[in-house]
Amino acid sequence: MVNQSHPELDFALNLDFSEILTNPILDIAARFWETERYEAFKICYRSMRIIDDLVDDRRATGNAMTDSEREQYRRTIADWVDSISHRRPSDTFQETLLDTIERFKIPIWPWERLTSAMAYDLSYDEFPTFSSFLRYTEGAAVSPASVFMHLCGVAKEEGGYRRPSFDIRKAARPLAVFSYLVHIIRDFEEDEKTGLNYLTHDLVERHGLSVLQLREIAETGEVSRSFRNLMAQYHQLTEYYRKKARRKIDRIQPCLKPRYQLSLEIVYNLYLQVFELVDPEKGAFTAADLNPGPGEIQNRIDATIAGFQSV
Repeated sequence: MVNQSHPELDFALNLDFSEILTNPILDIAARFWETERYEAFKICYRSMRIIDDLVDDRRATGNAMTDSEREQYRRTIADWVDSISHRRPSDTFQETLLDTIERFKIPIWPWERLTSAMAYDLSYDEFPTFSSFLRYTEGAAVSPASVFMHLCGVAKEEGGYRRPSFDIRKAARPLAVFSYLVHIIRDFEEDEKTGLNYLTHDLVERHGLSVLQLREIAETGEVSRSFRNLMAQYHQLTEYYRKKARRKIDRIQPCLKPRYQLSLEIVYNLYLQVFELVDPEKGAFTAADLNPGPGEIQNRIDATIAGFQSV
């Protein structure tokens, strides 16, 4: 039930999440927005998935990529983003995306940084250090999160929208990194089985592991002591960014209207729900163990709405 001290959130009583509880968390949270803003999110998110999936689907085949094929993918992605950057849409979807970007005054840089991250994916199969991973997240995670944060922060005015009053990248970054680290832990089994590895080489090696051993753990479900130690370190890193995300959300909330404050709380709490399932000492690291069920997700949404206090 919606906190009765916030009648402006009565709309949340009529939201039906029954058919979308397996959707991406950002999509679930954006359902709290008015229709026009939510439609803008869907268009932007779809455009980023087009770029991301193009690379992920190719990498997941496990087949080696030739230099000419790599260059072809790189050129395809660059051309797609150049069409947006130079306002020269190549199809009707890009026309719709550009209309959305212009109406909501969304900057182009998130798509440009996403392209840089995908170029990295095309050239490398691993992250040598945790620092290199953080640089990668600027495009792979911070960019889509910044678009979400921008749409939370734009203010409607006569004739359109006014840009947020805060730096969207700085506002989005801690929550984006926290969320992405949760993704990496949660999706470990699925990623490794499809030939993808997001755990950094320096940390894997520090704990005496190899990529082949990681694949074996994902295939068999047999978790070694070394892997638990690795996951304990990832748990500590994720907790560090969780705390930063919580502080940043608390600081940015006064700049947002209640329903957008609530949508950020939904993002934070649904990722927190997954993170709470991670037990480096005794837990399993399978998709079944680290994915809350639809009923659990619904309960967390209900609890977040019931306990929401706007600022």
